[in-house]
Amino acid sequence: MGSGLTGWTGLIVVVLIILLFGAPKLPGLARSLGQSLKIFKSEMKPEQKASEEITDSSEQPAPADESDTSKN
Repeated sequence: MGSGLTGWTGLIVVVLIILLFGAPKLPGLARSLGQSLKIFKSEMKPEQKASEEITDSSEQPAPADESDTSKN
């Protein structure tokens, strides 16, 4: 029962999907799914870069102010 979609079960599921959505609609469905994944990945990249910058900046010492060195 926990073997997943293999053999005849997988074939029946594929046939049902084709019957429900129709062959002409499947390329459009796949295209919209690809665009959604592309948008999702592009939205996730700024968050990853921000978290990397936070970790990078916490590891590096803060730069010294040039105005402080001119007072000496």
